[in-house]
Amino acid sequence: MAPRKKFYVVWNGYATGVFDSWDECQLQIKGYPDAKFKSFDSQEAAVEAYRGDPADQMDILKAIAEGPKTEVNYAAFPEIKLDALAVDAACSKNPGPVEYQGVWVRTGERIFHAGPFEGGTNNIGEYLALVHGLAMLHKQGRFDTPIYTDSKTARSWVRNRQPKTSLKPSAKNAKLFELIERATLWLRTHEITNPILTWDTPVWGEIPADFGRK
Repeated sequence: MAPRKKFYVVWNGYATGVFDSWDECQLQIKGYPDAKFKSFDSQEAAVEAYRGDPADQMDILKAIAEGPKTEVNYAAFPEIKLDALAVDAACSKNPGPVEYQGVWVRTGERIFHAGPFEGGTNNIGEYLALVHGLAMLHKQGRFDTPIYTDSKTARSWVRNRQPKTSLKPSAKNAKLFELIERATLWLRTHEITNPILTWDTPVWGEIPADFGRK
């Protein structure tokens, strides 16, 4: 089953308007101070929202982000491993406050959450989430439990035992760099046996650990 197409409204960004892909929307908001945007399930709804007051939509968006998310139809995708951990991160700006979490796929239960930490990026958050999940499962003796991520970058950094970020340390993100150092040290001193799997977002929908803020 193909995922439902979404339309994205940008009220405050490098360019404003209605966009028909997340990639185009992201180009307008990434790194833009106080970007305001939201996704809609139809072009009509997106156009109507763009013509209205963005403050009203931001209040709705906040309520949605704090509420329950749409569940994946696992019956339609038997290839998804339910006894697995899913990890993801969210960053409102680049750089900006970043947080990450781990969610048990079968139940949707949040297993861990960290942040927000100032002065981070989404890639760093997804890297920390993946290492956090690996370390937690290792400590619990779950050496074969799979971990899902939708981040190619996080997988690459973990595989190479080294994050490759252009972000510079500062007083603002000192705590975040402390976590990066600890995570990288853990990777270099432990054997990784848990399967790290790619969450197929275009087919399955958003990863269970997604923060629902796109």
